[in-house]
Amino acid sequence: MAKESISKTNAARLLDQLGIRYELRAYEVDPNDLAAETVAAKIGLPPEQVFKTLVARGDRNGIVMAAIPGDQELNLKALAAAAGERKIQLVPVKELQALTGYIRGGVTALAAKREYPVFVDETIELLEVVSISAGVRGLQILIAPADYLRATKGTIAALGQPKAGQQRRE
Repeated sequence: MAKESISKTNAARLLDQLGIRYELRAYEVDPNDLAAETVAAKIGLPPEQVFKTLVARGDRNGIVMAAIPGDQELNLKALAAAAGERKIQLVPVKELQALTGYIRGGVTALAAKREYPVFVDETIELLEVVSISAGVRGLQILIAPADYLRATKGTIAALGQPKAGQQRRE
């Protein structure tokens, strides 16, 4: 029954309008653990296939979105260079909903409140399918990388870097 009760999000409706094939995959949300690695384990994919969307503000052009693998962290200098910014920083969590229409753990570059430039880590091109947020916590969209790039008008760039101190924590 759970599968039938999945309601389409704006992100899924956008993909429908574009004629892009995708799969919705629901999972149980733990509000205290919204990490991409946790989501990956719950939907049965390796963390490098679960892309998280981060929102940043540059000093020249304003808001941009970055999609990076769940097992990486964002290299802000690389994003600044890709976006033509001198300096860039992540926006505070409290600003996410006003800027995108989405809350932390449910941010996606698809069908956001406004269309922002989207930069996608280059590793997406190595994968057959990636998972991205469907715009709400507890629901992921599985999609072909080329289709995701087309839907978001994404620009490929080297954005990810290994997480600091991740090796020790289990």
